[in-house]
Amino acid sequence: SVLMVAEKPSIAQTLADALCTRGKPSSRKGVSPACSVHEYEGDFYGQKAWFKVTSCAGHIYSIDFPPECNVWDRVDPLTLYGSRTVKNEANPKLRMPKHFQEEAKGCSYLVLWLDCDREGENICFEVMQNVVPNMKKLNGEQQVWRAKFSSLAPVDLKRAMQSLGSPNEDEARAVDARQEIDLKLGCSFTRFQTKYFQGKYGDLDTNLISYGPCQTPTLWFCVKRHDEITSFQPESFYTIDVEVSKAGRDLALEWQRGQVFDLPVATTFKELITAGNAPAYVTDISQKEDRQPRPQALNTVAMLKMASTRLGIGPQQAMHMAEGLYLRGWLTYPRTETNTYPANFDLRAAVHAQSGHPHWGQYAGELLQKGLARGRDGVDMGDHPPITPVKAGTEAQIGEGWRLYDMVTRHFLATVSGDCKFMRTKVRFEVNGEEFSLSGRKVIDPGFTKIQHSGEMEDVHVPDFTKGEKVPLKKVAVGSHKTRPPPYLSESDLLSLMEKNGIGTDASMATHINNICERNYVTLSEGRRLVPTKLGIGLVHGFQLVDNELVIPRVRGNIESSCTLIAGGKAQCEQVVHHVLKIFREKFMYFVKHVDLIDQLFESTFTSLEAAGRPISRCGNCNKYLSVVDRRPVRMFCKNCDRVYKMPQNGQIKLYKELRCPLDNFELVFVANKVGKSYPLCPMCYDDPPFGAKNAAGKHWELEHPIYQKYRPAVMSCFAENCPGTLCLDVDSAPKWQIDCNICMQQLQIFGDKAHKIKVSPDYCEECGSKMLTVIFNKTKSPLPDGETEKTACLACDELFNSLTTSGTSKGFFRRNPGKGKGKGKGGKKGGKGGKTRSADDEAEERGRKLAAAGKKR
Repeated sequence: SVLMVAEKPSIAQTLADALCTRGKPSSRKGVSPACSVHEYEGDFYGQKAWFKVTSCAGHIYSIDFPPECNVWDRVDPLTLYGSRTVKNEANPKLRMPKHFQEEAKGCSYLVLWLDCDREGENICFEVMQNVVPNMKKLNGEQQVWRAKFSSLAPVDLKRAMQSLGSPNEDEARAVDARQEIDLKLGCSFTRFQTKYFQGKYGDLDTNLISYGPCQTPTLWFCVKRHDEITSFQPESFYTIDVEVSKAGRDLALEWQRGQVFDLPVATTFKELITAGNAPAYVTDISQKEDRQPRPQALNTVAMLKMASTRLGIGPQQAMHMAEGLYLRGWLTYPRTETNTYPANFDLRAAVHAQSGHPHWGQYAGELLQKGLARGRDGVDMGDHPPITPVKAGTEAQIGEGWRLYDMVTRHFLATVSGDCKFMRTKVRFEVNGEEFSLSGRKVIDPGFTKIQHSGEMEDVHVPDFTKGEKVPLKKVAVGSHKTRPPPYLSESDLLSLMEKNGIGTDASMATHINNICERNYVTLSEGRRLVPTKLGIGLVHGFQLVDNELVIPRVRGNIESSCTLIAGGKAQCEQVVHHVLKIFREKFMYFVKHVDLIDQLFESTFTSLEAAGRPISRCGNCNKYLSVVDRRPVRMFCKNCDRVYKMPQNGQIKLYKELRCPLDNFELVFVANKVGKSYPLCPMCYDDPPFGAKNAAGKHWELEHPIYQKYRPAVMSCFAENCPGTLCLDVDSAPKWQIDCNICMQQLQIFGDKAHKIKVSPDYCEECGSKMLTVIFNKTKSPLPDGETEKTACLACDELFNSLTTSGTSKGFFRRNPGKGKGKGKGGKKGGKGGKTRSADDEAEERGRKLAAAGKKR
């Protein structure tokens, strides 16, 4: 049998459908909940074989430091340069290693259909790590194969299957090297400067002051342009504006000198021209056929630039759209540096596929009839062909991504169309010895401009003149102007600079631009131009004061060049990593030693923590007031102890009843977010969890903490899908009582306005394991019979309690249905007694009961 692995589940399905020649492939679930397995019978190198086609979901592993190195407060960032790294499952919930280990059993061959770039090659070896040890062993025969393809069209997939190669370990190791370098450089600088500056300033307005070997040079380009704008000194210049009249039209002539920068000189020229009321003599009339060349084939950077300038779509969003169109079979692979069509690229077939399209089908048909123009010469990087449409599609069929598909398809047709031809006319004049000219054009053949949204080139009409003709002057004036600074960089400008200087790859450039926006280093202004914030400006200027090489693009370009040497088999991965880390370790030490230079810049720009914070609660160490800073990142600090405490980022903070934490004597604060979840919190316990950071990870509160045992007592396990949390009673929510999960945003509103007092009983429900609730109802609103006001029961199993409970998130809450059986798993299954299909409520109920029972065992 043959196991074939693609990079995405949708590609696996497309691959199986394309290569199965005997009926349709069967599908089943694998170990991973995200990846199905498609099976069919076929031929593999002349012998019958059983094919299993499945996929991963991107990288199986991600690089990180070991847990002991991920506690910021206890690890010196300098030690990260010598720390070992580990590969962890990128998404443990997907269970990808186990999925491949199980599917590999009994297989003789592995065919890798990962994306054909360095990242895809790296994922190949992640797959092999789990598959190869579990395969059948064949003596002396190649068992692992690599497919090379650039589109998901069936014809391309079949062609790739007939020309399998081997995975490239050098390219995979180049990715390993870049990942380790980026991790250690980025984390060391980011941890140090985040802790240092957020401990001193209150209005940085960002959660993370990050550094990245690609991100920071990207920001440098933006700040450099900002510096050019702010330091620009406008200069006055002058032109001679001359108009003549011909055939009822006023025509402005162009002065051959262009401009002068001295007003007396300009005035002298004006007096010279107007002397004796001399006319303008026509000295020459020339006509020349000219052409505007058709565009080059589309690579990734060119596509992102066009999407930004023409569609107003940012690089990150455009890349996401292009990937979606590729996965759905509308475009070829969108990550490529090649901008010329390979000799074996079937251009006619690609154009023919568009000949039936309602918008440009007629144009495509005309191209086929008169013959395609040869694509312009460009650069063939040997990775993937340029980005082209795979098949014709309408807006109704494509939906999201239509505008990008429309742009790519029109551009593709333009690349195989003729050049735009036009006749250029130039009339030269002389006035008292000074030369002027008038230019015009007339389109002969619109060529490729006919298919583009920008429309055909327009004619610029010039009246008929004759050589030697005298044309009276209608206007002569001195025009006064000022030089202007360059504009801020657009996304398109920035992409060009990144490409030129080797910052990032075609796949990562969009991410770097998105990062500097999200980190509040730049803002996006009108025309999609990137304007640096005071934080971005301060960081770059600070880095330049300490070590200019930390921000200039040349250093990152050297790292990328080193990784390229690894990919080409010309350098060893370990040697490159060691060399780069040694250099940057020394740079980091120098940066730490001279960080006060950046501090001096920040002092004049940002507000200190003391000035930005508001006093709120007492410190458990010195009993002085802690202040809270409400700007990102939200945090509290004690001026007296010189200590900063991290806080939740999604809620309002206020004092909680002036109560103190029994563990450390800190006054409690109250966190309330927009969706109605609120809880008390000890600043010290949140910043330094008493039961361990691992136990507190991802939780709003810890059940073991005495604060929450009293003010948020546990009731039952959360029933939201894939949530390991616990639903707890909010004792502060009266009279609108509610139960909240300590991990997810699940909420239950209980008893409406009928309950006067609710207490969590120490007793467990015998059926589902949940804690019982003791409820005292209002006398006038009690739902109990005979005027009773008190009842102890299970919220999940008691019909009355359950009927008075609603879910705040409007999904996932298990609701008891009268007539259904009680207990775990009862109440009917699909195909079971009565033949009724279980509803979503039934499934949610059963899931909730199982989780509640699990909570009791814990």
